[in-house]
Amino acid sequence: MMRKTEQFKRLLRSPNTEFLLEAHNGLSAKIVEEAGFKGIWASGLSISAALGVRDNNEASWTQVLEVIEFMSDAVSIPILLDADTGYGNFNNVRRLVRKLEQRQIAAMCLEDKVFPKTNSFINGEDQELADLEEFCGKIKAAKDTQQDPDFCVVARVEALIAGWGLAEALKRATAYQQAGADAILIHSKKANADEILAFAAEWQNRCPLVIVPTMYYKTPTVRFEEAGIRLVIWANHMLRTGIRAMQQTAARIFAERGLLAVEEEIVTVKEIFRLQNAAELKSAEERYLPVKPAMPKAA
Repeated sequence: MMRKTEQFKRLLRSPNTEFLLEAHNGLSAKIVEEAGFKGIWASGLSISAALGVRDNNEASWTQVLEVIEFMSDAVSIPILLDADTGYGNFNNVRRLVRKLEQRQIAAMCLEDKVFPKTNSFINGEDQELADLEEFCGKIKAAKDTQQDPDFCVVARVEALIAGWGLAEALKRATAYQQAGADAILIHSKKANADEILAFAAEWQNRCPLVIVPTMYYKTPTVRFEEAGIRLVIWANHMLRTGIRAMQQTAARIFAERGLLAVEEEIVTVKEIFRLQNAAELKSAEERYLPVKPAMPKAA
């Protein structure tokens, strides 16, 4: 089987626009793979929300590692970790790369803000951007640390989110590419894709572009394909779907004081066992456990 890092690098180099879907635990990761996606976005927002905390680095980096280890074990497709700011300075980034490679995580995305970060859609104009040289140092440290030549570092440019404009976004993206980034994630919070498409037109495919159209979701995907976008990340939709479903189910069970109304609308327990691959354990038990003598029947 092809290594996950090699799979991810092929996505970045694909002549077609490719897609990642968000997941936030081992179960959602497996569902994403079964749906046919070639890769997974391990979203910082979704992982923190699933842990019941805010997207402000309230979950520690080791807690995030524990989550993505379960995700990686559950799937055979590559995972791109939303690694926020790298959880510290260049030295924290170096240690993070070593730990990600040990868990077969294919790539990480570093965003050019300061620790602790805040989600880009919460007062993005008020958020401080990282010093350009300091952030380039993180990228260089990551690339110098990786042992697998196909491990990828995606540099996330927040200049448009912060309202610093297209020129600053291009300046930063250029510096990050020169520092060794394998791809640039250009982020926007506008309801249309105008500034993303303007960036792509100026960028001219100097290295692969990655986008997250959470806010400009009405833009037809063909526009991204025409602009030469390599990766589109659907960034939080598994979490949002799960929240809506759980809210509705909890409300109905509470209101009706019974399960009859919801039972036919939710998955069976048997489906949970299938997703957990319970059949493999049954098979293994037959191979490895001693055969127990039949119990005598009661007279």
